[in-house]
Amino acid sequence: MTVWITLTSLAGGLALLALGGEALIRGAVSVARQARLSPAVIGLTIVAMGTSLPELSVSLLAAADGRGDIAMGNVVGSNIFNVAAIVGLTALVRPIQVHLTAVKLEWPFMFTALFVCLLLARDGFIDRLEAGFFLVALLLFTGYAVRVARTGLTASDEAELADEVQRRAIAQRVAVDVGLIVLGLVLLAVGARFLVAGAVTIAQFAGLSERVIGLTIVAAGTSLPELAASVVAARRGQPDIALANVIGSNVFNVLGILGVVGLVEPQAVNPQIVASDNWWMVGTAFVLLPLMATGMRVSRLEGLALLAAYVTYVALLL
Repeated sequence: MTVWITLTSLAGGLALLALGGEALIRGAVSVARQARLSPAVIGLTIVAMGTSLPELSVSLLAAADGRGDIAMGNVVGSNIFNVAAIVGLTALVRPIQVHLTAVKLEWPFMFTALFVCLLLARDGFIDRLEAGFFLVALLLFTGYAVRVARTGLTASDEAELADEVQRRAIAQRVAVDVGLIVLGLVLLAVGARFLVAGAVTIAQFAGLSERVIGLTIVAAGTSLPELAASVVAARRGQPDIALANVIGSNVFNVLGILGVVGLVEPQAVNPQIVASDNWWMVGTAFVLLPLMATGMRVSRLEGLALLAAYVTYVALLL
């Protein structure tokens, strides 16, 4: 495979993942709207899971191909990128206002999930029992978040959702939504195949390990939907969706992706990921709490500090 073919494969894979994620998110959010879920819970669950599907597709394919370092590196690198790069860039676009539930409920669950991942990976292996535990925890968290959101809808949320449901011809809308979801899944599968093939070849050309490629190029590439969703939400004045998307994506990356991948194929964890990268993942998540809690906002200066932390991490990695 020549360099140009490799780069084309990588770019094509990223494009297909972006298109697939967009189609899937549109369909899923529309269905969630008809189920009368609030914008906050849509950001925390539907959008977060939808934007994490590129990571799921790539990690599943990489694990099936015996590329465990890419599969695990993609999850850990995406979580670092989500907090340090995406929250940082989003705050530079517009300072992020933080709701109290993000500090009291969403962040503690995210941090606990990441810390449990660090503990379970210390033996260098994620087995099927641990993967099953991750999936059960994800189901419990999602159910609780939906329950809280359904009981906590404001009058404005109720009016907005009622108006939107009334404007739709439900039967026709459902058919379109299902079509978008199916199209998104197909594009994600094809895009993952191209991206993994291109990433592995680049690693061979550049003399980099698959761990480094998974933590950087693959992780950043599959996190582009989260970046786009968070920046657009911030520009539209919806910081609850922007921040909830990042927190929800990190939860899904660990509990959902490692849960599914570990059930399909128990995963060996690179000792360097255990000794270094997992600590970066937990550390960046920990630093996010005081940034959120001080003044209940993430300022532009704090966003710049997060970006500097991400640049430092990549520099040390390379």
